[in-house]
Amino acid sequence: MYITSRRGFSLVELMIVVAVIGLISAIGIPAVLYAGNKAKGRKFAREIKTAGNAFVMYAFDNGNYPPDVIQGQLPAGMGSYLSRFPWTETTVIGGSWDWDYRQYGVLAGISVYQPSWKEEDMADIDSILDDGNLGTGQFRRHTGGYIYILEEN
Repeated sequence: MYITSRRGFSLVELMIVVAVIGLISAIGIPAVLYAGNKAKGRKFAREIKTAGNAFVMYAFDNGNYPPDVIQGQLPAGMGSYLSRFPWTETTVIGGSWDWDYRQYGVLAGISVYQPSWKEEDMADIDSILDDGNLGTGQFRRHTGGYIYILEEN
């Protein structure tokens, strides 16, 4: 009398396992991506506040803000205030940093120029920094980007 033992999995069992893994992935991957974007938004909010504090300290020490410069360029005299800040690098939300002095109807502000994030994502950042409305408050939409206002005219 021969005794046969069954080895391995049947095709149906393998298909069920693959389907379950696919279902778990379909549920989990968007949640992981959403959490990653939220973390980037919080990091951007921290960075723009840090840069804002550096410019305010500069103005306190020097009696005025530095003059306006083009995006990605570090304003003269700000090297020691932003020594560890990635001012000349792309921001975590895409785009470049921009110091705005007497631009967009404000005295002083920090902009992100041409970020790659959608407006609804930027509204989430506005909720962290301000009132959640990109048309009002301290963080606003402007031509070509968004500005964090340090001082109004």
